[in-house]
Amino acid sequence: MSDPAPRPREKASDIGNVAEATPPAAPPVPKDVGNAGTGGDRAKRSQDRKPRRRRRSARRRSADNRTPVDRVMLVHADPKGTQIAVLEEGSIVEHYVARADERSLAGNVYLGRVQNVLPGMEASFIEIGESRNGVLYAGEVGLAGDEGDDEVPRIETVLSSGQPILVQVTKDPMRSKGARLTALISIAGRHLVLVPRAKSLGVSRRLPDAERGRLRDLAQGLRPQDHGLIVRTAAEGASPEDLERDLARLVQIWDQIEGKAATAQAPALIYSEPELELRVIRDLFNRDVSRCVVDEPGLESTLREYVTATSPDLVHRLELFQGELPIFEEFRVLEQIRKSLDRRVWLPSGGHLVLDRTEAMTVVDVNTGKFVGKSNLEETVFRTNKEAAVEVARQLRLRDIGGIIVIDFIDMEVAENRDEVLNVFRSELERDKTRTHVFEISPLGLVQMTRKNVSAGIVESFSDPCPTCEGRGILIHDVD
Repeated sequence: MSDPAPRPREKASDIGNVAEATPPAAPPVPKDVGNAGTGGDRAKRSQDRKPRRRRRSARRRSADNRTPVDRVMLVHADPKGTQIAVLEEGSIVEHYVARADERSLAGNVYLGRVQNVLPGMEASFIEIGESRNGVLYAGEVGLAGDEGDDEVPRIETVLSSGQPILVQVTKDPMRSKGARLTALISIAGRHLVLVPRAKSLGVSRRLPDAERGRLRDLAQGLRPQDHGLIVRTAAEGASPEDLERDLARLVQIWDQIEGKAATAQAPALIYSEPELELRVIRDLFNRDVSRCVVDEPGLESTLREYVTATSPDLVHRLELFQGELPIFEEFRVLEQIRKSLDRRVWLPSGGHLVLDRTEAMTVVDVNTGKFVGKSNLEETVFRTNKEAAVEVARQLRLRDIGGIIVIDFIDMEVAENRDEVLNVFRSELERDKTRTHVFEISPLGLVQMTRKNVSAGIVESFSDPCPTCEGRGILIHDVD
């Protein structure tokens, strides 16, 4: 399973993604430090390495082997918007921002109208009533075509201009791109995800084997005849009554969607995802979270009511903040957020990372910086790279960096050291609820990976492009 999870900047985490387990598969479609040693030395050494077979990091993650960490959620209510921070061992790893005038579209269901169909792109632009049209690709249409059920139909055979179609937003608009859409609707609940008009049954692979088996048996007996079900990680320890109550609510929501869609005139919003606070509690507040601290009584009461109705055994972990300082200052969150906006990130030993984002990808460079080590060059580099592996994984979650990511670790001579750094990196990424694929170290010593990109990151949430250079970081001189 690939786990699914807000301007408001929403995490790719579970939020915005409607399932943690893989939804019913659509037909397949084409996929749209000063480093030690000189570049010449690195290239020469790289030629001596045998290329390794590429492996996916999205392997099964057994919850039995997870290292326990102190995980705390902080909810800060502010007139300008709500901020939610997730801390692990006191360090912020995830951050969500919801502003009243910048609400996320992810998860919303619309009755859209086909604006135009582009066979050459195997896509269609759908008018959904927002400022920009959404994009629906052929593999997400979910309708039968002339070629048969086993093949992706040509999009022009199932869609035509002016046609109404029920769609759901899977990715918020970013930069010049419109919202990403799917016609394969799914409705997320606290414990379950309902997949209407499907026959599938899935269980989150983050759960221990015994618990997965128990929940699969329960879900098999509960699954409605005409709908599919996905059991979420938050269902761990849930009773049959909890699942039944959650399923009844989801079926009711779907019935309301169908009824409203039958009478609405496209384009129209049919179903809107809950506010950020409830989405985060729904998707992230589970038995791995030791505390959820809220600094506003009204919001705390709302969240308590929701948790009481869905997971009463977790109510005691919800508390109202009573400190003298503001909540983010009390837990040193503001300081960490400010550091997360910097291009350079320092490591405990004195080394540092440099993060640069381009239109196509994000590049992370690892440097020894001030760290000179005590033994030899290989040991110095190895220690720096291990620290970097941990920090890069944290920065990807905190900054919500998605798309293609290339990490330039410092070159290591010993193969066992390279393997250890890669294992540490993959282990740290197992805490990330957003889908990631990590590949072996390339012949040039680079680690290439992808991370699901759902919405803008923390830098975009707290910054604006420079009006002078338009974000390029340079000033053009007069050429006259």
